[in-house]
Amino acid sequence: MAYQKFDARFPVLSPDVLAQWRLIPAAVASDCMNRTQVMAATIKPIFPGARLCGQARTVATMVGDCGPICNLISTARPGEILVVDAGGAEDIAVWGGMMAEEAVQLGIGGAVVDGAIRDVADMRHLNFPMFCRSVVPRGPHHGFGGTVDATIAAAGAPVSPGDIVLGDDDGVVIVPLALAADVLKAAQAHLIKESQWMNGIRGGVTISEMFSIPPAEMLSHGDGAR
Repeated sequence: MAYQKFDARFPVLSPDVLAQWRLIPAAVASDCMNRTQVMAATIKPIFPGARLCGQARTVATMVGDCGPICNLISTARPGEILVVDAGGAEDIAVWGGMMAEEAVQLGIGGAVVDGAIRDVADMRHLNFPMFCRSVVPRGPHHGFGGTVDATIAAAGAPVSPGDIVLGDDDGVVIVPLALAADVLKAAQAHLIKESQWMNGIRGGVTISEMFSIPPAEMLSHGDGAR
């Protein structure tokens, strides 16, 4: 069956709002969502310092099929982040160097692949922000099936078109678009608190004092002996 494409319409965030989001680390965004919306630890950038910040476009593809991804690359808007549910398959790549080249030419902001990619050296040369589960030489097939612009689950995180994708050296966090305004305010406030905490530590305050962590119960070596 050929892949299917949904008519996904969502509010597009302004450049000013996205500029504010670029100041928010992935970890802080997750903290402000009660430590949720985090992709699995295996999803990491292909080079240190890679950053993702943009609205999601989504693909769910059959294992080893890059056809739906190629379709989305050619239709995505500049700055959008492509998020791919490739079934977590680690031994067959669904994204390669030519796809990254087209994505860069079209101004796409980066990609997350819950699966494998290849041609990593080319992507590093392009400075294309790619996050993935694995890297392998084996390439994909075309046309097995899949969906474009549906709600997907990628590496344990639900993603819908228009959601905010934040990626850095820690990994990837998804902020649901419906919660974005509230999470942004909370994250900005959290960064102010973190700055105050850091200043406290530099001034000699311990973390235990700062967060009222109770002291350890002291035991002697003889306690509990029989």
